[in-house]
Amino acid sequence: MSLQLDGVTLTMHGETYIDNACLTLEPGSFNVLLGHTLAGKTTLMRLMAGLDRPDRGRILVDGRDVTGEPVRRRNISMVYQQFINYPTLTVFDNIASPLRQARVARREVTRRVEETAAMLGIDNLLDRYPQALSGGQQQRTAMARALVKDADVILFDEPLVNLDYKLREALRHEMRKLFASRHTIAVYATTEPAEALALGGTTTLLHEGRIIQSGSSDQVYRAPCNREAARLYGEPPINLVAMRRRGQECHIGKGALPVPSVWQTLPDGDYSLGVRPHHLLSVPAAEAGSPGRQSGSAVDSAGEVVWRFPAYVRVAEISGSETFLHIGHGDLEMVAHLEGIHELDVDQALTMQVACRRLFVFDAEGNLLLSPSAPQPSLSRV
Repeated sequence: MSLQLDGVTLTMHGETYIDNACLTLEPGSFNVLLGHTLAGKTTLMRLMAGLDRPDRGRILVDGRDVTGEPVRRRNISMVYQQFINYPTLTVFDNIASPLRQARVARREVTRRVEETAAMLGIDNLLDRYPQALSGGQQQRTAMARALVKDADVILFDEPLVNLDYKLREALRHEMRKLFASRHTIAVYATTEPAEALALGGTTTLLHEGRIIQSGSSDQVYRAPCNREAARLYGEPPINLVAMRRRGQECHIGKGALPVPSVWQTLPDGDYSLGVRPHHLLSVPAAEAGSPGRQSGSAVDSAGEVVWRFPAYVRVAEISGSETFLHIGHGDLEMVAHLEGIHELDVDQALTMQVACRRLFVFDAEGNLLLSPSAPQPSLSRV
């Protein structure tokens, strides 16, 4: 079964919640909706489910218009971020509830409940009540109730957001395995770019009710269609820097560097560069010379141009085995994601660098012109 949104628009109280959404979901696909809070992810799923009806546009299932059909006539399940289980029913009865409502035979109910519970590792909990379960076990129960129905579409509205990190990692891995062999359309909403990448499949970026890009998760991450897509698909968000080409020089901030080979096709004009935080590196003091000098260039071991510039530490956030370094460069504030623990003082002078082949180039309107090429030889870190 395929699901298609054809120009779907929803307006409430004079405010547009979904604006001309066009999207096709294929049978057996795993689809991630990625966007900030209030981007329209839940609203879009409610439209898919039939809980809300669009003002304009159509919702098609296998080419059949189901826009006006209520939710009870659609074979759809939904899992919410809250643990929604019936407190007076056992785990078995919670999972079985949609099958009993559909008047499935008792023997078939037992078979499907036990099979689904085993897939999610809760087959030893079928006699318990929700209050005797951990948060992860309750969410697995809610997921089992959605899966047991064998729905054509299963919608997951940030189902793992209230779970601890290790449990979220485990359930993400299980979800990928669960849907690898199913023909169900799975739609998963999240605000976290890392989660979208981890889940894989197809990623659709939502911003203020508009779909701005859709494609394979890896493709969307590597080639965001514009600056907004690049900002959405990254944590920390991508750094954006103004650049002007004049002849054989590129002017960035107060410095200039020779035009890299990968930018030779760009005509003179104004652009913006996208710098992923993990591509920003700190140059060792012995190599950098005196910190605080003017921006300029260097070359890496492959002879490619590297943008090198002075910066000052705003704050260094240490998280486990990595450091998120907030730096100032003139009027620009940037974030670098460094491997390892780096204890740096506020206002400490550094020299930072990034290989030009690692940079995204956007035109004056914010549309992508060039995306980073293949990985380059590693540059030195502090």
